[in-house]
Amino acid sequence: MNGAPWPRPSVMVQKRTRTEICPRFRILCGPDIAIGPGKAELLEHLQQTRSIARAAKRMKMSYMRAWTLIKTMERCFKQPLVRAARGGAKGGGAALTATGQKVLTLYHRLETKSLRATRATWSELRTLLRRHHTSRPGGLKGH
Repeated sequence: MNGAPWPRPSVMVQKRTRTEICPRFRILCGPDIAIGPGKAELLEHLQQTRSIARAAKRMKMSYMRAWTLIKTMERCFKQPLVRAARGGAKGGGAALTATGQKVLTLYHRLETKSLRATRATWSELRTLLRRHHTSRPGGLKGH
């Protein structure tokens, strides 16, 4: 997924110095979020590290929180997204299933296509924004 035109989750935590649009879809399944930006980031880290524990650590969350997010996703989709092997002498491991890979690809496609579809409107809206907006001290106080 390199070279993607949307801001990646790892980029989102960095301080922004330019005006940009960043769509953040959440796919709802009843009361649950089947997938959204955080869950997509977790799947990406899992794909890179092949470990739920290492993916969780990269996101500064507990293993239990990562496992809970995976289980929520798996309740929402027809087939499992992650294949995990228990630890032991050789250690465990995890990988995205074919369905998990497809879900991640389609989620990113939503982001990409939404940027293309809104390009003209975004261009017009951007002309109304200040050049370098900085937050007020104290966050949203005074709004």
